[in-house]
Amino acid sequence: MAVLAAGLRVLVMLGYDTAQLYWYDSFTYLDTAVHLAPSGAFHPAGYPFLLRLLLPFHSVELIAGVQHAMGLGTGTMIYLVLRRHALPWWGATLATLPVLFNPAFLRLEHAVLSDTQLILLITAALTVLMWRARPSVRAVAVAGLLLALAGLTRTVAVPLLGLVLLHLLLRRAGRRRVLALAVAGLLPLAAYAGWYHQHHGRFALSGSDGVALWARTMTFADCSVIRPPAAEAVLCPNGTVVDAASEYVWAAGASLNRLPGGRFAHNDLARSFALRAIAAQPLDYLREVARDTALTFSPTPVRHPLRVSPALTFPVGSWSLPSFPLIDRVRGDYDGDVRGMSSVQPYGDILGAYVYPGILHGPLLGALLLLGGIGAAGRRRAALLPWATAVFLLVAPVAALDFDHRYVLPSIPAACLAAALAGAALARRVRARPTAGRPGPREP
Repeated sequence: MAVLAAGLRVLVMLGYDTAQLYWYDSFTYLDTAVHLAPSGAFHPAGYPFLLRLLLPFHSVELIAGVQHAMGLGTGTMIYLVLRRHALPWWGATLATLPVLFNPAFLRLEHAVLSDTQLILLITAALTVLMWRARPSVRAVAVAGLLLALAGLTRTVAVPLLGLVLLHLLLRRAGRRRVLALAVAGLLPLAAYAGWYHQHHGRFALSGSDGVALWARTMTFADCSVIRPPAAEAVLCPNGTVVDAASEYVWAAGASLNRLPGGRFAHNDLARSFALRAIAAQPLDYLREVARDTALTFSPTPVRHPLRVSPALTFPVGSWSLPSFPLIDRVRGDYDGDVRGMSSVQPYGDILGAYVYPGILHGPLLGALLLLGGIGAAGRRRAALLPWATAVFLLVAPVAALDFDHRYVLPSIPAACLAAALAGAALARRVRARPTAGRPGPREP
């Protein structure tokens, strides 16, 4: 199976003439890698650190190749952890299939985006923590460092440190392990926050958390209920309506974007308004989060927002880049051959014929989470940590901003781990029942 997965990734590398580059995420990552400094907008510098290491090669195609290797590494870790937990080879292999063969993962690996690195780091942290029933102090420290790096890749992963800390406390892992996790996890985050302070004047990991949460509230905020103070009232809904919460970040007519100085200059004010709105309308907030999270499980990927066309296929064709000064700067500083991606024949046609049924995407994830949840509630609860991780990674982006098919993918490896462990535990229980109820030999 590993050979097939590797072959599919080679086919993707042959099937496209360059990596997929997205405006504006890919170019801000590449630009930050060259001019290394913490961004005051959405992206922390964890992923640009990797791009910086690859800078001497001046090749976005190499970035894609490294990320395809990361995808294989993620699948391999899932397999090894499950084999370590005594699953048969076929059971461990089944658990890797969504990660290794879903086109959504391969397309993400082929794009200059941070998600593949995030997925690898979180899976590696779970691997270290789950390798033994009682992880060593060193293993817990390594997991803390990996989770810190994940948080510096995407800030949505930062609370996973707290989740793992709670898990260790519930498992009574001991003071030394709890301390090792806290120190190894918090020190890199604190160091980065100090670096951020040098550039932006405040301790933080990014300058966008308030902007994102404000956008989340725009789908339900009612200022007659919230009654914000005058300073925050300027952020009330102003009649601008878009088709998804995340679109308010970019909508020119939205109240935040009408303020002078740009949206990120008002991050703290936006956060204060958003928290006030959630406190005043908690049920409305939970309804919106639940509704958008439910989009995950649709048999056919839903367009959200409408300008996005999700697909479980490999595209065939050519895609040009827009004309922006930042793109020209990246072309001059990082890779002079930066261009729009085109499919290459005959490999592109082979990829275009690759079919991945929708039932193996959203509905399958729902089934995995359900099975993992059953296992997490069992006596041994081996599935608890990966299941809680999967649920958090699924819901947190929606709660902080909005649903996005891309944001769903980091939850799938953990969901596969949890479901496989739960399925194995249920199978052992079923096999043990007839033995337990069988009468012993009769005395003569």
